[in-house]
Amino acid sequence: MIERRILTGLIVSTEFTQQIYPVWDIRYLEALEIREVAKWALNHYEKYNEAPKHLIEDIYFEKLKSKQVDKDLAENIEDMLRSISNELEDTFNVKYALDKALKYFRERHLELHQERVNDLLTEGSEEEAETLASSYRGISLPSANEVDLSNPSALHVVETAFSNSSESLIEFPGALGDLWNHQMIRGGLIGLLAREKIGKTYRLLDIAMKGASNRAKVALFQAGDMTQEQQIKRVGSYLAKKPTLKKYCGDIYIPVRDCLKNQLDTCDKMVRECDFGPFAADESLTEANIRKTMTASRLHKAFEEEPEYVPCYNCKEWFTKPLGTPWVKKIHVPEPLEYREAQKKIEAFFIKRNRKLRISSHSNGTLSMEIIDNVLDRWEREDGFVADIILIDYPDIMITEKVKEFRHKQNQIWMDARRLSQERNALVIMPTQADTDSYKSRQLKLSNFSEDKRKYAHVTAMYGINQDKENESREKKLGIVRINELVVREGDFDAVSSVSVLQNLTIGRPFLGSYL
Repeated sequence: MIERRILTGLIVSTEFTQQIYPVWDIRYLEALEIREVAKWALNHYEKYNEAPKHLIEDIYFEKLKSKQVDKDLAENIEDMLRSISNELEDTFNVKYALDKALKYFRERHLELHQERVNDLLTEGSEEEAETLASSYRGISLPSANEVDLSNPSALHVVETAFSNSSESLIEFPGALGDLWNHQMIRGGLIGLLAREKIGKTYRLLDIAMKGASNRAKVALFQAGDMTQEQQIKRVGSYLAKKPTLKKYCGDIYIPVRDCLKNQLDTCDKMVRECDFGPFAADESLTEANIRKTMTASRLHKAFEEEPEYVPCYNCKEWFTKPLGTPWVKKIHVPEPLEYREAQKKIEAFFIKRNRKLRISSHSNGTLSMEIIDNVLDRWEREDGFVADIILIDYPDIMITEKVKEFRHKQNQIWMDARRLSQERNALVIMPTQADTDSYKSRQLKLSNFSEDKRKYAHVTAMYGINQDKENESREKKLGIVRINELVVREGDFDAVSSVSVLQNLTIGRPFLGSYL
């Protein structure tokens, strides 16, 4: 698989080819069909200074037509190119692939040297074999983690650093995207702090689905909070937008974005969607209090009484000021999701579109970072699956044998998660439990960590997921959570302000829109 990964890099990534080219030796590759296609890819690079990408198939058919392809290799090459073509739209982890390729080249260089020594011994040339063996010097390969800033080649590394640091693996729209898209990058470790039963696992599911939609390879490790069957049901519910239980079927109110000025009829902009507000006559509601006092029952009643009302968020002001508030729409779901529909949805989303999400489920108290590493290595060996996004649900119930005390164990787990993100050049995201004081607080603060505050030292960003507990879980019934920054390693951050996210977990959707 490592040779196939090297070939994939030569075909899909100009950056990979540029980095590997100075130390390239075709003898390092053992598989004949991979050698052949690698020659074509490198010839294309030498002529056009870029990887061939989709053109590799044209090159193959030209070679085939002119009878420059060995008949015994043609079928294997065609199957291999067909498989690689499925990866052309996927993200390619250049840094991780380079590390693996350079390590393999070192091993192959030594193997080839040993073979030459053995050949001389077989021929009876002991002195020559001894001289050759004692004169061995390993090849000096530039590590993907090394750079000489005095070398002109460093300018390319600078370009790569700036371009890679801004490429989000996950793209959320609207206010939530503005809050955290820039942190959803390779090498990042993101923590999600929340009290229990607020939807942390649903949040990971939404991240997983958006990552897969963005052509990233996603690995979700379940540490025991849910079974595999429960996780699969949630994936099906997410895709079908339907409950999995009969008791949640019937008429369902779904929160949608709206403007408080639209609802109170205090907007006079020409772009406004509606010419009246359902709460215009309610003197108890004002622009200052509507977002903190509106209840689900009140909103549902207004929806039924004012069927002609249209929500609005058309103006630029809505996107830059805290004017957002929920309205609702109503859907009717007569029956819960059943397995045949779930199969069709999963086939359409993942299989037909070649999107990648793998779920590895483990019993409570059995998952460790060592097991995660082993599973990821096995997936890579078996079929070349290299995770771009690694989701762990959740580290608080993971184990480690490196330290004994529980508090220090938590620090070790987060330290190992940071290593995982760096060594694999992947985005790692993990939710964690807030302390008991979080139940009394409307919005999480840095002081609401559980067990060990050193978690903050290892993350590149930590976000709080908030929902009020007063007034009989008002925000929960409305379908609102608020997300705020707790730690952001690069740049300023504001732990006081937050972004409101609309959700309906009954239909498996933890993100339906967001606003300031």
